[in-house]
Amino acid sequence: MNTTFKLSLAGIIALALSACGGQQEAAKPAAASGTGSAPASATPAVEKTEIRFGTTPGDFSDQIKDSIQAILEKKGYKVTVQEFSDYVTPNKALAEDAIDVNVFQHKPYLDNFKAEHKLDLVEVYQVPTAPLGLYSGKLTSLDQVKDGSTVAVPNDPSNFARALVMMDSLKWIKLKDGVNPLTASKADIAENLKNIKLVEIEAPNLPRSRQDVDFAVVNGNFAISSGMKLTEALFQEPSFAYVNWGAVRTADKDSKWVKDVADAYNSDEFKTYAKTRFAGYKFPATWGESAVEGAKAEASAVAVSSASAASAAQ
Repeated sequence: MNTTFKLSLAGIIALALSACGGQQEAAKPAAASGTGSAPASATPAVEKTEIRFGTTPGDFSDQIKDSIQAILEKKGYKVTVQEFSDYVTPNKALAEDAIDVNVFQHKPYLDNFKAEHKLDLVEVYQVPTAPLGLYSGKLTSLDQVKDGSTVAVPNDPSNFARALVMMDSLKWIKLKDGVNPLTASKADIAENLKNIKLVEIEAPNLPRSRQDVDFAVVNGNFAISSGMKLTEALFQEPSFAYVNWGAVRTADKDSKWVKDVADAYNSDEFKTYAKTRFAGYKFPATWGESAVEGAKAEASAVAVSSASAASAAQ
């Protein structure tokens, strides 16, 4: 989650946030959906003339305000945007019908969150997402890595795991077979092939750490906020599992308004805007970089692996 990822799964801490406002709808649902207390089929899809987005400040909000809003307004919708400062409230607000769609999370996080909180939500389209990247420090290219190189990495468990998976992809370390990529830790390193020295730092401070280490693994959102360019990354995580999604209540997923929102995010107009404004981002799989079903399958496999590991630990 951006920005990036903007992203962690189990280790995210909720911040207090006030409730978001209401909207005028063409009709009201007979009962609130998304609570998990009734099957989705019990509440018919509601068509809307106003679409309330919930998102986090920064690129996801900008994407709506700069492009998506105008595309939807051309189709006759009124669009409002509610910004949240945490990764918990947007899903609860969506389930409680305080917003209609949220944009801030990757599928593994959504899958785990809705299972834990018994929410009836579903992902419907991917959005451009700032990926985790490996950036230069004292060394300026991947082939300069040497025995004992220092690498600054995020110290929170979720992003630390992603950094390890990235270095495994680079063959700087080797993780144990069958390791859960969402919870990989130092104990899961089978071989430190380059004798890498990991320097664990709070994620917001990683950009400043580059002058003191050979390389730094930096979250996309913190790279951008510090003035770094994503296109300067020496390596980006290859997985599509962490590309973020727009989510809705399951009862609404077949609504015309949901289709119009998804079409807006996959329109040529938005693609042109995004590829210019968000160079270096990881774009939706449907845009031709990969098969979207493959991306969803990969993300689901990661979530299943996480759930299995959690069950085994109990």
